Amino acid sequence: MKLPLFPLNTVLFPGCVLDLQIFEARYLDMISRCMKQGTGFGVVCIVEGEEVGEAASRFSAIGCEALVRDFQQRTNGLLGIRVEGGRRFRVERAQALPDQLTVADVQWLEAPPDSPLQAEHADLAALHAALAEHPLVAGLAMAGVVTSQQQLANQLAYLLPLEPAQKLQLLQLDDPALCLEQLHAMLEILQGDA
Repeated sequence: MKLPLFPLNTVLFPGCVLDLQIFEARYLDMISRCMKQGTGFGVVCIVEGEEVGEAASRFSAIGCEALVRDFQQRTNGLLGIRVEGGRRFRVERAQALPDQLTVADVQWLEAPPDSPLQAEHADLAALHAALAEHPLVAGLAMAGVVTSQQQLANQLAYLLPLEPAQKLQLLQLDDPALCLEQLHAMLEILQGDA
C-alpha cells in the first residue's frame, strides 16, 4: 500500500495522541486528501535531515499510522491537527515527490496479541497513573486507566523521555510483555543517571 509519510523528530505509538501544527503546502495538501478519503498518513522518526524544507534524507524503517481525530485553525493562522496512532508499518520503498512529500510502499505489521496487566506490572502502571496527572498528558486525553499490557507499553514508551532510538526499538517489538520488560530496564538506567 502507498502511504504518504510525515517524518518528524518523534516516534508515534498505536493508541497515542499527537498534536501537530501544519504549515507547509505539501502537508496541508496531504492532510486535505487524508480527510477527504478518510485515510491516515504515516509518522516516521527522522534519522537524518530536518522536519521543515526538503524531504528528510533518512528516517526509520518502522512507523505508525496517524489518523486525524480533530482539527482547528490556530490563532497564529496555522492548521492544528490532533492525530491518534493506528497500525504499525514497515517502509519497503520510499520516494520524494516533486513537492517534497515522501510516499512509501508499506507493509502493515500484525498487531501483537494482547494480555491483561499482571502483578509484576504494578510499578509501571503506577508510573503511568502519575504521568497521566501531568497537565500536558491530560491535555492529550490519554489520562484513562490502562488495562492491557500493550496499552501500557505503548503509552509509557510514548510519554517517557527516552531517546528516539530507544523508542524505535520498543515500537518494533511484537511482544507487549517484552516491551514492558525493556521499559523497566530503560527506566532503571534513567534513574541511575539522575
